[in-house]
Amino acid sequence: MTHRGSRVLRVGSLSRVEGEGALHLKVRGTAVEEARLRIYEPPRFFEAFLRGRAHTEPPDITARVCGICPVAYQMSACAAIEDACGVTVDRSIRDLRRLLYCGEWIESQALHIYLLHAPDFLGRDGAVDLARTHRSHVERGLRLKQAGNAILELLGGRAIHPVNVRVGGFHRAPDPTALRPLAEQLRRAADDAWETVRWVAGFDFPDAEIDADLFALAAPDTYAVEGGVPTVLRPDGTTTAFPLDTFSDHVREEHLPHSTALHSRLDGRRHLTGPLARFAVNGRLLSPTAAEAAREAGLGDPREGVACRNPFRSILVRAVEVVYAVDEALRIIGGYERPARAFVDVPPRAGVGHGATEAPRGLLYHRYALDADGTVTDALLVPPTAQNQGAIEEDLRRLAEAALAEGALDDHALTHRCERAIRNHDPCISCATHFLDLTVDRG
Repeated sequence: MTHRGSRVLRVGSLSRVEGEGALHLKVRGTAVEEARLRIYEPPRFFEAFLRGRAHTEPPDITARVCGICPVAYQMSACAAIEDACGVTVDRSIRDLRRLLYCGEWIESQALHIYLLHAPDFLGRDGAVDLARTHRSHVERGLRLKQAGNAILELLGGRAIHPVNVRVGGFHRAPDPTALRPLAEQLRRAADDAWETVRWVAGFDFPDAEIDADLFALAAPDTYAVEGGVPTVLRPDGTTTAFPLDTFSDHVREEHLPHSTALHSRLDGRRHLTGPLARFAVNGRLLSPTAAEAAREAGLGDPREGVACRNPFRSILVRAVEVVYAVDEALRIIGGYERPARAFVDVPPRAGVGHGATEAPRGLLYHRYALDADGTVTDALLVPPTAQNQGAIEEDLRRLAEAALAEGALDDHALTHRCERAIRNHDPCISCATHFLDLTVDRG
């Protein structure tokens, strides 16, 4: 509506993202003076819930933070608690954790690609509408998600909020014979993953570039998933890294009045974590199959250290990561031998521990302080979406300004552009489904 010279547009809800929030644009002519991503979902106080609990409890408690990425929270929690207690788990347990994480990558990335993001590129209102015109594609996406869920069910006990994960490993390790049907399902999923890459590569991608620092974990000999060293790739191509225990010295959080989520800056700069960052930092370590998929998708040769900074093409990187996760899951299953024990003992001690893993949406950091009997005295959780808010806001500002410069866009068209831009980053604000109220203030 129009009031005192300002045009205000309100969009009550937006599906195909996870959480609740609002976007406020202040526009004068073709200039966007302000873009604010306002997250108004009530705080959930998980860090407060963790204080006073035993050191064995964070994996089960934090799994409830997100129904889409519970493994990410469990693995980061386990890594931080084990770090505080001075325990290193066996290689066989690390492999099982990586396999479990591959399941989450497959199901979460397939969910985003097919049900949340693809409709934007194909002019459909959502997944149900997409199924009417592209039924076989949606069915392929659901098969991929089922394959990822099958890994979570076998190793985690169930697909949502797994119950088999514990500090030190797992309550129970699977028998090798139980993995054979899973391997067959994953071999079929490998074909679906390849077809996903080919399908998505045919989408029409608008020109765009994000100039934030790219931030991801890096491991010496593998595409980082369940651990690594925080690494920064700046727009000028320079790379820096820092020890995980100095994370809070580099990533500073602050509360802004327009959001219930904290905003983060990396050494005082905007940064972006997630698939674009992982591909830029770790692409040379993709499996040969996934590297071939990247080349076929038009992303370039990962062995040459290419970086993709177009947020609309993030769906391509996610498709390549599905190929990688399926490939990696089959590799681990092929070499699996049941460990003598499903976990190592993690006796309590006083200390501070740090853990970080790569959730599908980006780097997730946990820090816990324990007293001598293992009681959690302090907890810090820094999720990817909170880190990405500043970069998303700047991305939205630049995209809206470019759209306005093209001509007189009405508020409906501008809203659609902004919604697409937000879904590029797949923000996981919570497990809810409604996200955007758009207010355009035209002075």
